Amino acid sequence: MNRLLGLALLLATPLAAQDTVRFTPTVGYPTFAVREPVLRIKPNTVLISKTNFGGYYTAEGGDFPGEVGPIYVEGATTNDVLVVQILAVKPNYATAASRVRAGFGGLSGDQGVRMLNDPIPTRRYVWRLDHEKMTGTTDLPNSRMRTVEVDLQPMLGRVAVAPRGEEAFGGLWPGDFGGNMDAPEVRAGTTVYLPIFHDGAYFYFGDGHARQGHGELAGTGLETSMDVVLRLDVIKGRTIRWPRLEDERYIMVAGSARPLMDAFRVAHVELIEWLEQDYGFDRWDAYALLGQVAESTIANVVDPAYTIVAKFPKRYLPEQGGQ
Repeated sequence: MNRLLGLALLLATPLAAQDTVRFTPTVGYPTFAVREPVLRIKPNTVLISKTNFGGYYTAEGGDFPGEVGPIYVEGATTNDVLVVQILAVKPNYATAASRVRAGFGGLSGDQGVRMLNDPIPTRRYVWRLDHEKMTGTTDLPNSRMRTVEVDLQPMLGRVAVAPRGEEAFGGLWPGDFGGNMDAPEVRAGTTVYLPIFHDGAYFYFGDGHARQGHGELAGTGLETSMDVVLRLDVIKGRTIRWPRLEDERYIMVAGSARPLMDAFRVAHVELIEWLEQDYGFDRWDAYALLGQVAESTIANVVDPAYTIVAKFPKRYLPEQGGQ
């Protein structure tokens, strides 16, 4: 059995089998970087926590609260893989906020380039969240349909380790370290595998979205505060280059770059290498098979680097990941 799939089965054991740590964040950072940890934990620990809260999510508005972390994972080295199993992500506040504005978003002119057309006006939408029905409702005062209700699909926009070397990336950046990938697939039931560039990993999480469309087209999801339960572990003696994801149906890779085509290529090359290394596929057989069964989603087209999630359906994998 391949090691990543084997670990996913191991993580299905009851919570009581692992250490459990409850942590309430008190500070949020605007960058992904190596800094003094806010918490130190052992591998195979269940972390019960929440994302940072700030005025950004309220009806009045305010600043974005930053990410939770870094969390130092004892014994994690640069020769290992960090495993983040998302057990629960659930909104814990009455409202969420979204907006459109000039200079940001997939359909906005670049803020550094002059255009002859008028800029997109700034509009902010406050969504009323019903935690029991798991719905969000907002007003559309200028449309025939005065209100709209959507079902909630909670996710984390940002899971990350500290980037390589002395690099520090602002909170809007995704990359090989994870970061602001804004992938709706990063939700309860998904396991995220991250490369480690510094001993201890220095793990960050945050940017809760009660719902977000693929591409995060206008630049925001339904931004709100979340209760979060994660299981953090380490695969020893194994390395990867880009974030990998796994749920009941797919193995996936998140690639981030500009232009969008480069993000697409990164994600699919890494996916082929995963099939080759762990599932016994010949490289060119894997390439040919992806041409027929691969699926992909655009996670974001608004951040400094765009993100593509490449997916391979598990039903086409060999039995138990056989070699």
